[in-house]
Amino acid sequence: MTSWKKFTNQAPQFAEFGKARLQSGVAYIGTLRADGSPRVHPCTPIIGEQLFLFMEPTSPKGKDLLRDPRYTLHCSVEDSSGGNGEFYVRGHGKLTSDPILREQAVRVSSYAPADRYILYMFTIEFAFMNIYVDGKSNTQRWQSQE
Repeated sequence: MTSWKKFTNQAPQFAEFGKARLQSGVAYIGTLRADGSPRVHPCTPIIGEQLFLFMEPTSPKGKDLLRDPRYTLHCSVEDSSGGNGEFYVRGHGKLTSDPILREQAVRVSSYAPADRYILYMFTIEFAFMNIYVDGKSNTQRWQSQE
């Protein structure tokens, strides 16, 4: 499975754009409820060698990911004209209690995560970016080869 580091090595411009967009404000993670319907949550992604997300242990998104690890993560869009572009990734999320991974996530986090927070790590299997140039959409897609 592709880590953020591997994604960066395979598609550096994509990863750079994605990191900037995902860290430009609140992002939105989509998960699947037990009945299969979608659920969307605001979140603050953490990007280092991995894509991480801290959350409350009681978070519905964590429960969704334990049951079905598929996710999608989309940046916020600045305005109705697309602002500085849009970016999303999808793959699988995994709960981790590895202290080394937690230390890595804390080190690159933009905030101080509470000790009670659980940590998820996400693979990057597909990425999409869209930049508007002179009012025209310029979309690009990336697919993991793993």
